[in-house]
Amino acid sequence: MTAPTRAADLRFWLITIAAIVAMLITASLGRWQLSRASQKQALQSAIDERRQLAPVDVQILVQAPEITSSGTGGDDPAGGADDAFANGLIHRTVVLRGRWMPEYTVFLDNRQMNGRPGFFVLTPLQLTGPEGAGKVVMVQRGWVPRNFQDRTQLPQVETPRDAEVSIQGRIALAPSRLYEFDDGPAIQRSSPIRQNLDLAAFRTETRLPILPLTVLQTGEAADGLLRNWPVISAGIDKHYGYAFQWFGLCGLIATLYVWFHIFRRFIRPRRQPAA
Repeated sequence: MTAPTRAADLRFWLITIAAIVAMLITASLGRWQLSRASQKQALQSAIDERRQLAPVDVQILVQAPEITSSGTGGDDPAGGADDAFANGLIHRTVVLRGRWMPEYTVFLDNRQMNGRPGFFVLTPLQLTGPEGAGKVVMVQRGWVPRNFQDRTQLPQVETPRDAEVSIQGRIALAPSRLYEFDDGPAIQRSSPIRQNLDLAAFRTETRLPILPLTVLQTGEAADGLLRNWPVISAGIDKHYGYAFQWFGLCGLIATLYVWFHIFRRFIRPRRQPAA
């Protein structure tokens, strides 16, 4: 065997090994994405089931355990806290009676609805009745547009101060966190306009007995607010799309390998030089 032949054989086997490894990796990633899609399908089924259940009893809501991980709002259907989802409360409907505490209203900045930037409005609701035990729930009441001429001007939101109200909603964690500078929370404590809301820190700041969960208010829009909340989705189609890409890449590698290193090397007859 000549040196050029040995070099060609070595190159052939190196490319063969690389192609096999690449196909195994891409096929495994495709199967992993299918597994993730199956998990998300089970999660979506659990979400749909919870939304069909009877409203949660207020006493159960009041006894909700502390959440140890931060929420991601609507982007993650589990809310970013496995313990909160596991206790059976997240995405359940609830009916609350209480009194608004408008002096503690928070306007979360840079939040979009229907493609428009504005504020998410959150107001504490102090529960009334023996089942509420005086606890306070942060209610995500809706969205309002902002004034772009004067970014510090607060929108008008009608909030009855002393009247007892009844609201419907579904249980959620705090809205998703956006990027902010390290000194952002310290600066924002003096203003109702904030970038993010940490429930534990807000509880310490206000000294209110705020529960570790929020309620996303549903029903007809009122008080100058919009409530076109995004539809809860586990993102199943995304994983199927990723799986298709990985399996497609695996097939492409296999096709190129067979064509250039099998068909052209062993099957396609070589042209004979002219006599």
